[in-house]
Order: sequence, then structure tokens, then C-alpha cells
Amino acid sequence: MLSDMFVKLWNNGILQRGIWETVYMTLLSTAISYVIGLPLGVVLTVTDKGGLRPVPWLNRLLGVIVNFFRSIPFIILMVAMLPVANWIVGTSLGNKAMIVMLVIAASPYIARMVESSVKEVDGGVIEAAQSMGATNFQIVRKVLLPEAKPSLIMGAVISMVTILGYSAMSSTIGGTGLGQIAISYGHQRFNPDIKWICVFLTVIIVQIIQELGTAIAHRSDKRIRQ
Repeated sequence: MLSDMFVKLWNNGILQRGIWETVYMTLLSTAISYVIGLPLGVVLTVTDKGGLRPVPWLNRLLGVIVNFFRSIPFIILMVAMLPVANWIVGTSLGNKAMIVMLVIAASPYIARMVESSVKEVDGGVIEAAQSMGATNFQIVRKVLLPEAKPSLIMGAVISMVTILGYSAMSSTIGGTGLGQIAISYGHQRFNPDIKWICVFLTVIIVQIIQELGTAIAHRSDKRIRQ
């Protein structure tokens, strides 16, 4: 039997808003993170030893920066990046600030995911493109990224689920969404039903992301179509 608190939250639209805010923060943060992380991952691949254009010093520099931010636990990174969020969006509270922190945390992670996916491309395909006179930029745009598409999509699914988890933690310092509902109406008011309902709703969102992402990745995989 549903608790009175759940009925109240549902009738007042608080749960529906929490679902929307969670999805909104996750999708927007993922999109912005890929604008930063995708080219960064490609540069890490291209400049690596054995890449299209090896630049050891640049690869090491970017690698150190990426590893630095990846090594910081998100809850600590959030607190450390409060002044940065305030400088960028004019506030250190609310979803705008949380999106800034999610992007800072997710971009290095995505860069490594992209690097791993692109490095899986068969070297024979790259050599064939080079033998036909393709430039490095053309190889990246027309060979590496298209060939790595299924892996990139699955990496995007994993990244999105990770960002979803980060968004729940952001509620501890002013973010909203299902995490904030679980803390404010569940934990702080000693109502375990609300906590488990938020967990259940989060699991549903994750499953939807996973199923859609897997389906898209399979449809884009030329090996499966053949």
C-alpha cells in the first residue's frame, strides 16, 4: 500500500518534477560533456605513440590533466568546484551550478572512453585510407569515428548512467531531482518508502537508457547487419 507521503508528492507533482529534473540534468550534462570529451579523446588517440600524429609532450600533458580530474571523488570535486560554478553561471546552488560540476567531472571520463573506443579500430582500415591519400582529419572524420560508432554509443550509455549517479549525489549541496527527494522527503523525514520509490524510479530511467543505447548501438554495427 502506498504511503500518504508518496500520494502527496505525486498529487503535488513533486515526484514528476524530480524525474524530469533528473533526466534533464543527465541529458544536458552528457551533451555538453561530449562536446568537450569527444575531441579531447580523439586528440589523445591521434597524439599517442603509434597514432596518426604522435606528439608525446601534448599527449602526456592532456593525459595528466584528464587523470587528475578523474582521480578526484565526485563529492570532493563538487565542493572544490563551487567557486568555478559561481564564476561560470553566477551561482553555486541549484541545477545550473550542478550541471557545471557534472560536466567538469564527466568530460575527462568521457575522453578516456572515447580514446578506448577509437583505439579499437582496425589498423588495416586506417592504412587503407592513408594509401588512398586521405589526410589525418579525413581519417578521423570518415574512418575512425564511423568505425568506432557502436563502441562510442555504448560508451555514451555508460557515461550517461554514471552522470545520472553523479546527479543524485549533487543533491547533497543544492541540486534537485530524485536524489533531493530521497534525501529531503525520505531520509530526513524517516520515510523509507520514499527512498525506495526514488531508487525504483532511478532504476527504471537507467534501464530505459541502457535498452535504447544498446538498440542504437546494434543498429549502427555493420558487422551485425551483415
